[in-house]
Amino acid sequence: MSPAIRFLVLAVACVGFLFDTYELLMFPVIGSDAIAELQYGKGFLSLSPEEQGGVRLWAGRMLWIAALCGGAFGLLGGWLIDRLGRKSIMIASIIVYSVSPVAAAFSTELWELVLFRCTTFIGVCVEMVAAVTWLAELFEDKRTRELAIGWTLATASLGGILVTEVYNGIVEAARTPGRLPELPFPNGHLPDNVAWRYTLLTGLIPGALILLLIPFVPESRVWAERKRAGTLQRPSFGELFSPGLIRTTLVTTVLSACGYAAAFGALQLTPLQIAPGLPALAARQAEVGKLEKEATTAEAKKAVGEQKKELRLDTQARRGDIQRWQEIGGLTGRILLAVLLIFVPSRILIRLFLLPGVVLFPVAYLVLVKDDYALFALSIFFCGLVTVAQFSFLSEFLPRVFPLHLRGTGGSFATNVGGRMFGTMAATLNTEFLSKQFDGSPAMQVATAAAVIGGVVYAVALMMSFLLPQPQAEVK
Repeated sequence: MSPAIRFLVLAVACVGFLFDTYELLMFPVIGSDAIAELQYGKGFLSLSPEEQGGVRLWAGRMLWIAALCGGAFGLLGGWLIDRLGRKSIMIASIIVYSVSPVAAAFSTELWELVLFRCTTFIGVCVEMVAAVTWLAELFEDKRTRELAIGWTLATASLGGILVTEVYNGIVEAARTPGRLPELPFPNGHLPDNVAWRYTLLTGLIPGALILLLIPFVPESRVWAERKRAGTLQRPSFGELFSPGLIRTTLVTTVLSACGYAAAFGALQLTPLQIAPGLPALAARQAEVGKLEKEATTAEAKKAVGEQKKELRLDTQARRGDIQRWQEIGGLTGRILLAVLLIFVPSRILIRLFLLPGVVLFPVAYLVLVKDDYALFALSIFFCGLVTVAQFSFLSEFLPRVFPLHLRGTGGSFATNVGGRMFGTMAATLNTEFLSKQFDGSPAMQVATAAAVIGGVVYAVALMMSFLLPQPQAEVK
């Protein structure tokens, strides 16, 4: 490849990975407000405790439903990647996940939000596998390939930071009437609860950027040559369980499931459900609730209304801030992994991130969540670091342990079946079952369940890391 084409390839990969995460991490910051409005016609903090419980249940369900759909269609997408080409499927998936959030922004009922959240997830699940496979085959030299995949994947965490800052900016703009543009949202929408709709609208950006760049980058040369020569073997899911590949398939699938369980059963629930119940905000909610019961005059009720509005905006800001810490940690983890890939063997490298996680998650979600906010936020930084580093590790590792005609299929199976279909069940396991077994406020119940889930899946992943196969020295 010429330097110009190489630059464009890396640019397309960076934009794609960045907005994969951007689209996925919209929901933890906008989910509660969106569900509250569509299900009950009110903002989250205006709901009764029973209604807030309903929002928490639907938030957990939506995390899993969307990931389940993404996993199922992502598995099909992995097969199509091997059949129809890396580049063409990548384009189609990016268009899907760019248009879906815009449609979701105009939802009038909860089922519409669920539907378009699912199609967003489907696009992201397919694009990630297509892009990594495409990069692995365009850069055939081992060192160059590791650098290309490692550093472009690092931009995925910039997507999480970007969506957090966009959301925080929209919330801040909403404090002043007239700062947000007037848009034709559906009749009946809540004018003081529009931050989630504006945030979803920004999901259209990646499609426009990618469509400008994609015509100038090539298809995978090795895939295209074998396709033209008629020597490309047909991908088969059954072959993943042949004697030579079954260990690779099962171990990488379990590792992927563990990583996604930690992300969905703990990290994504932190801004979504735990942040509003952190000690300082919980105390303010109790105080405002007491004042609301005591308010008898019009003037007192107006004052309480203003306090409720400020509390709502501060709660939204706290959601964004805790996600910012998480995503900066994730970015740091991706950068660390990209650097260490050059010096540390794969099967040792993954353990450098798994071992701390066994301790980090229980300490963060059992102890520090009840302590000073700065300490808890710092612990979430490190939880994000070790978890997101695992995702980068698997993305770089999977193309090296499956043969060329199964790279899309094998990578998709591990990521989508293991991670997105099974691992993401941890969100529903937390909110609907495990959290109810513990004492405390709803937010602290979710936090305790997050500690259990995080500690267990990290211990399982650490044990499975000793069974990882040796990757091929070079892509062939």
